[in-house]
Amino acid sequence: MAGIAVIGANGTIGSAVVAEAAARGHEVLAVVRDPDRYRGDAAAVERGDVLDPVNVARVAAGRDVLVSAVGGGDGPGHLALIEPAARALVEGLRALGGEAPRLIAVGGAGGLETAPGRRVWDTPGLPEAVLQIMHAHGAALDYYRTVADIRWTVLSPAAEIGPGPRTGHYRTGLEQLLVDSAGRSHISVPDYAVALVDEIEQPEHIGERFTCCAL
Repeated sequence: MAGIAVIGANGTIGSAVVAEAAARGHEVLAVVRDPDRYRGDAAAVERGDVLDPVNVARVAAGRDVLVSAVGGGDGPGHLALIEPAARALVEGLRALGGEAPRLIAVGGAGGLETAPGRRVWDTPGLPEAVLQIMHAHGAALDYYRTVADIRWTVLSPAAEIGPGPRTGHYRTGLEQLLVDSAGRSHISVPDYAVALVDEIEQPEHIGERFTCCAL
């Protein structure tokens, strides 16, 4: 059983990660902006600020893994958090020295390769708001790749992620966008959470980004 803190535990992906981890018997701390509104599956809940390294260090202390489910899907205010949050997370974990937990961050699909020299964000016709989220996640990943003293992992979803069943089955890859047997790049939120918690339990991607897709 691992001690896991999930920042952004009230969000769509964060709540799914909490539910999956709790169902497997892990001890989960939900870190949210308003604990009074939390109704999830975590064993404990605390107020948190992902942009405050001191707060990051406090909620991460004594944990085995810190999950950051900070994304840009909730509007411009959240979009502006993505890359600065990556820096604050690393700074907070550095303050814990050798006792710092592993960091797993929810990433984006925009930087995945669709062909040599082309990425998802090069697809014609993408809305500007979507492009901004993609590039913000790309900037966060670029920053993580400069970090050598923290055990980090970024998990990028398939091109489409949304509601759906928990099948417990998925494919993984590294830098290329994955597609299923019908040529569609998608994964349900519950199966994304399965992939993330599997990575917690069986680490295979420390210091790198990987991606997951439905079969």
